[in-house]
Amino acid sequence: MRSILSCAVLGLALAGCQSGEGAPASGPTEAFSAIEPSEIIYLTGTEPFWGGEVKGDQALYTTPENQDGSRFEVTRFAGNNGLALTGLVDDRNFDLTVTPGECSDGMSDRTYPYTATLRIGEEQREGCAWTDRQPFDGPQRP
Repeated sequence: MRSILSCAVLGLALAGCQSGEGAPASGPTEAFSAIEPSEIIYLTGTEPFWGGEVKGDQALYTTPENQDGSRFEVTRFAGNNGLALTGLVDDRNFDLTVTPGECSDGMSDRTYPYTATLRIGEEQREGCAWTDRQPFDGPQRP
């Protein structure tokens, strides 16, 4: 039930992330499809440092304290302007949104094609994302 509720909340949040002026158009809209289910999504964030990847319905979440990371199952939801991934990691809710937009990690000369917003437990974290088919621009090893 917690996962269903998280998906509904994130879906509403993603619906509000539309660009443009005025109220959103009424009627059905197409779900976000820029990241295919078969793509591997890579994640990086700072302050505090975190990272990971999502492959299919499996996620890996890493921190400096847990460099091997925690693996867990996620549910995918395509909103109007992004992708939501929800699950449970280390007994905490994991609610991730990946939305299109140029992103910088602030520590390298890389530019990433997606922003990542992670709510883990009660903490919100910001970061960047890219996929195996949609790489970042910049050096491989910053």
